Amino acid sequence: MPTIALLLTVLPAENVYPDLSGVGGRSTLISIVGALLTIVLIVSVLMLVVSAIIWAISSSNGNPGVAAKGKVGVFVALGAAVLAGAGVAWMNFLLNLGDAL
Repeated sequence: MPTIALLLTVLPAENVYPDLSGVGGRSTLISIVGALLTIVLIVSVLMLVVSAIIWAISSSNGNPGVAAKGKVGVFVALGAAVLAGAGVAWMNFLLNLGDAL
């Protein structure tokens, strides 16, 4: 352990920052992530509609097993939509953070 402290005192501290101008393709990254999030939102809305219809029909016909699966499908679709929306906010945060460095 003392060797680490000695090593840290001997080596001078360097201020190293990433070269963000060396990495290109920010606009490509934005378009790819935007397209993927659009697909996720479309699929989650379709899944929500289908699961809600299955839940309603099976509940009215007295089939609790299928109704439970429809209910799970509704909650999974809502969770996917929430995560996709949070992904947009997270991606915007990271892009703004990269600009600030």
